[in-house]
Amino acid sequence: MKHKPFVFIAFLGAMLSCGKAPVDFVNPLIGTARENYGGLAPFVARPYGMTKFTPQTHDNAVCMGPYVYEDTVMIGFLASHQPMVECMGDYGSVSLMPQCGGEVRVKNEGRGMKIDKSSEKSRAYGYSVTLTDGDGNKVDASMSAMSRAGIMSFSFPEDIAPRIIVQGLHLPAEFENFLNDINARRACLEGWIRVDAEKGEIVRYNPDRQSHMWGPELEGFKGWFVISFDRPIASWGCWDDENLYSGRQELKSKVRNGAWVDFAPGTGTVRARIGTSFIGEKEAREAMDEELSGWNLPRLERQVRRSWASRLRKLTVDGVDDDQKTIFYTAVFHAYHLPRELGEDGRYYSAYDDEVHEGVSFTDFATWDTFRALHPLMTMLEPELTSSWIRALIDIYEQGGWLPKWPNPSYTNVMIGTHADAIISDAYMKGIRDYDTDKAFEAMMKDATVPPDNDTIHLWTDRENTRDYEARGGLTYYLSKGYIPCDKTAESVSRCVEFCIDDWAIAQVAREMGKMDIHDTLVAHSHNWMNHYQKEIGYLAPRLSDGSWFHADSTSLMTYTGNMYFPHEGFTEANPRCYMFGAMHDVPAMVELFGRDWFIKKLDETYDQHYYSHDNEPSHHYDYLYNFVGMPWKTQEKVRIDIESAYSNKPSGVMGNDDCGQMSAWYLLSSMGIYPMTPASNRMELGAPQLPKVKMKLRGHTLTMTAEGLSKANKYVKEGYIDGRRITRPYITWDEFVSARSLRFVMTDTPCDSWAQE
Repeated sequence: MKHKPFVFIAFLGAMLSCGKAPVDFVNPLIGTARENYGGLAPFVARPYGMTKFTPQTHDNAVCMGPYVYEDTVMIGFLASHQPMVECMGDYGSVSLMPQCGGEVRVKNEGRGMKIDKSSEKSRAYGYSVTLTDGDGNKVDASMSAMSRAGIMSFSFPEDIAPRIIVQGLHLPAEFENFLNDINARRACLEGWIRVDAEKGEIVRYNPDRQSHMWGPELEGFKGWFVISFDRPIASWGCWDDENLYSGRQELKSKVRNGAWVDFAPGTGTVRARIGTSFIGEKEAREAMDEELSGWNLPRLERQVRRSWASRLRKLTVDGVDDDQKTIFYTAVFHAYHLPRELGEDGRYYSAYDDEVHEGVSFTDFATWDTFRALHPLMTMLEPELTSSWIRALIDIYEQGGWLPKWPNPSYTNVMIGTHADAIISDAYMKGIRDYDTDKAFEAMMKDATVPPDNDTIHLWTDRENTRDYEARGGLTYYLSKGYIPCDKTAESVSRCVEFCIDDWAIAQVAREMGKMDIHDTLVAHSHNWMNHYQKEIGYLAPRLSDGSWFHADSTSLMTYTGNMYFPHEGFTEANPRCYMFGAMHDVPAMVELFGRDWFIKKLDETYDQHYYSHDNEPSHHYDYLYNFVGMPWKTQEKVRIDIESAYSNKPSGVMGNDDCGQMSAWYLLSSMGIYPMTPASNRMELGAPQLPKVKMKLRGHTLTMTAEGLSKANKYVKEGYIDGRRITRPYITWDEFVSARSLRFVMTDTPCDSWAQE
C-alpha cells in the first residue's frame, strides 16, 4: 500500500508525457554550451525564418556566436542573421537591452544584467528569462518571432523608469583579427538610426556584413529594422562608442552605435514590435504588420508553435523516454532552421548583384557540411522545398555567375568543393525536378570545367582575404595533371577528393539526360583522387607540382588535423588517416586500390587509435564503410557508439559544431537505421536503428520503421524486411525506400552478417 502514491505519480507523469506534442519536447538549449561547442544558440523564429531572435551573452563575430549557456550576464536580445555555425558572421543585425533607469549605460560591461538561470525557458516558439541589475532590480524578458518580425516584452519594477538600449552597428575592436577585419569594415560602413518619439518608434539600418571581406562589395546592402513600442516615449538619445547625445533624434556613424528610449516611472511592462527587411523601411513595416497581430505575445507564441508543430509531425518517435524524445525532436528542430528564407512579399534582395528581384530566395547554405545528410534528409521530408532551394541556387548562378558554396549572405570562400553540385544532382536523381534542369546542369558544368579567376595565382588558403570567388580553387591542376599540387593550392588532397565526389554526382545527371560523352569524362575525373595515393605509406598524400611526394616520410603528416597556416599539408579539417576514406562515391575502387585487408586494418585503426572524429563532417560516412567489405556488424557497432557519445539532452549535447543541421540530420538518419551516403547514387546504406519505432511522412503516405527487440545488448541487426520482403544486401534503393510503408529490423545481441541470403 505504501508504494501506491509513487505508482500513481509515475502513472500521472507518463500520462502527462503522452499528452505532449513533439514541439513540446524541443530543447533549443542543446548545443549552446561552451563544452563540446555545438555552434548553436536558442534562436526563436518559425522554420527557415529570415531573422532569428536570440538572447545575447556577448558580442558576436565571425567564429563567435551570440550566446553561450555557461555565461552569467546578458547584454542584449538580438535580431540576428548569423547561421547556427561558429565560422560565419552576422549581417544586418540589431539588439535591444532593458535598463532600469539611472545613468545611461551602453557599453557591455555597464548594461549587462545577471541571468537567473533557474528562470530561463527556451522553447521552439519562445524564450524568457529574469535578469537582475547591479542594484537588485529585476526585469522579466520574453520574446517570440515569425520570419521577418517579432515581439520582445520587458517587465520592469513598478517604481522604475524603464529604458531600452538599442544597438545597431557594432565593431568591437577586441575581435580584430584576420577573420574580423574591423578597420576595413569601418572604412566602408556607416550605420544610421532615427528616433521618432511621436510615433513611438526607432528606425535604423545596419549595413554590416561580418564576412564582407570574402565577398563582393555591396553598396546597396542594408539590414533594415523598424522598432515600435507600445508605451509613450518620455525621453531619448543616440550614442556611438562611449559618446552619449541626449535628445538627439538621428545619427550616422561608422563605429558601434545606437539609441536609447526612456519611459515614465511606473510604466511596468514595455513591449517592442520589430519588423525586418533587406529591401527597405517600408518592407520592414509591412513585415511587422503582416506577421504580428497587435502586441499579443502569447498569441504570437501560439502561432509560431503551430508552424513548428506542422514540421515536427513529419517525423515522430515512439517507445522511448522523454530524454530520447527531446534529443530526437530537437534534432528535427535544428534541421529545420537553414537555409534562411529571403522572400519579402514576392520580392527579395540579392547579395550577388546588389539588386531587388521578384520571387523568393534563400541563403546560408552550408553546402560542405549539409550535402552529406541534411539535404538528403530534406529530399525525404521536403521535396517541394528542395526544388525551391534549387531554384534559388540557379537564380544565384544567374545573378552572380556561380553556384554558391557557403553564402553569408553573398559568396564566401569558406570550405572547399562546390557541393551545390551534389545537392542538385542528388535531388535530380530522386525525381525532384521542379526547376530549370538545363540551367542547373549548365551551372554545375561550369563548376566542373571552368577554373576561377586567378586560379594559378591564389593559393586559396581557407578564408583567404580575397574578393575573387574561389569556386573549385585548384581546378586548373585537377584538369591538367589529374591531381592538385600542394605547392600551388592549399588543402590539395581534400580538394581533389571532394571535386571527385561532385564530378561523380554530376555524371549521374549527365547519364540520365543522355549526355554520355560528358558522363564518361566526369566519371574519369571522379577517379583523380587515386593520383594522391602514395602506396609506400598507404595513404592519400600531398604531391608537388613536379609530381614528387611532399613529406613522404613525415610522421607529422599522420597526426596533422588541418590548419590554414600550413596549406602544404594538403588536408581540410582532417588528416591522411581520415581522407584515406574520403571518396564516398568510389568505395569499391578504394577497396581494390588499397587491398581489402589493408582497407579493413586502417579503417579499424582510424577508430581504435582515435583518428575518427564524429564532430566533423569528413568522417560522417565512415561508420557505413564496413558494409562494403561484408562486415555490417561493425557498422552497427560504430553507429551505436557515435549516437551514445555525441548526442544528449543537455546544453553540451551536440558534440562539435552542428553546422547548420548536419550533425542533427546525421543523428536522425542513423537513429532510424538508414544513411544516404553517396549523393546521386540513390543508394541508402543500412546501419542499426537506435529507436524502437519512427514514423516518417513521405509522399502521400507514412513509412513506419521499427526495431524489434532493440535494447542495450541487442545492438546488432539479425535481419531486415521492407514491406515484408527480406532484405539481402546492406542497402536499399531510393525507389524502394520512398514507396515503402514498412521498414522492419529484427535486433540481436550477436554480431552477424545481417544481409546474407539464406
